[in-house]
Amino acid sequence: MAQVVAGDERVNETEKSVKYAWQMKAMDANRYATKKTIAQGMLDIALLTANASQLKYILQVGEQHQFYKLMLILISLSIVMQVAAGILLVIQSLISIHNSKDRSIGFTLNHFVDAFIFFSVFCDVMKMNFGLDPAIPLQNKDDVEVFKP
Repeated sequence: MAQVVAGDERVNETEKSVKYAWQMKAMDANRYATKKTIAQGMLDIALLTANASQLKYILQVGEQHQFYKLMLILISLSIVMQVAAGILLVIQSLISIHNSKDRSIGFTLNHFVDAFIFFSVFCDVMKMNFGLDPAIPLQNKDDVEVFKP
């Protein structure tokens, strides 16, 4: 009888391992959505940090930069739109989607968030076209152009 029980246990272990293997292969939608949201949030923080660093650089260079005012405006607009999109996302997370009126407000907020993010990325693309070249030409005593790293 011990052999029969041991055989039954092996069958049960095999069934369990097959069942667990299937569950591991199946995608958990909530876990995926959570990881995706966290990854998007980290990318947003990275973009905001990059914009802050570029703003610091352009302020340090000052009027020497060929496109100083344009770069200052584009970087500032990008930061403002990113912060506004973040605030709207927080507000949107507080809205209940079970009520039809709240759902329509949520959809409207979502459209504004999309627009803010689109224009923020547009500003980032435009500012990269004008460049943030760290090599600033300086004039030395012999009127020879030297590049400062």
